[in-house]
Amino acid sequence: MASGEHPTIEWQGPVPVATRYGDPYYSLQDGAAEARHVFLDGNDLPDRLRDGFHVAELGFGTGLNALVLSAAWRDPGIVRMTSFEAHPMEADDLARALSAFPDIDATPLLDVWPARRFRLGAVEVEVVEGDARESLPVWQDKADAWFLDGFAPARNPELWEEMLMEEVARHTAPGGTFATYTAAGHVRRALTKAGFEVERRPGFGRKRHMSIGRLP
Repeated sequence: MASGEHPTIEWQGPVPVATRYGDPYYSLQDGAAEARHVFLDGNDLPDRLRDGFHVAELGFGTGLNALVLSAAWRDPGIVRMTSFEAHPMEADDLARALSAFPDIDATPLLDVWPARRFRLGAVEVEVVEGDARESLPVWQDKADAWFLDGFAPARNPELWEEMLMEEVARHTAPGGTFATYTAAGHVRRALTKAGFEVERRPGFGRKRHMSIGRLP
């Protein structure tokens, strides 16, 4: 599948599964709770959020992480979010996936999708379409926090390559952080080699561990 093509989706109840990777887009237990546990708590958010704070993400997916971030930021000021996505979902699939979360107002996203620049509350979002291995190296910005949310490393290894983890570090502001649901040893080693101070934390649901890190 070339970058930019829509993914082929199968469904496990309300949960979308990417047939290319054989992996669900979010936890079968509770995707929104997983996003809060892994990406918000793992990056010490919303406590660190401030006007001008910049979140970057590998894997926009259903947009669930962006919506969870938007719901967590209610203070004055703008938070930016840049998400790198090779295979953006079709609008109908996006709507079906997000309908599983009645407590989350997905309307602001669904009303503008497939726009690649839009605003969710006080969060300004840009979706960079294409292979992150090509688009991230030429990105001209740095993030204060990263959501590393590609499909499982065993199924989507290209999004966890050592070179790409080096680019994540190179595009992280001093003191910036990352969080990811995976605790795969080669991913943690790649992020450590890239310069992050990496540690494991309890994961969400059935996952024993997740990984977080900070750039000195």
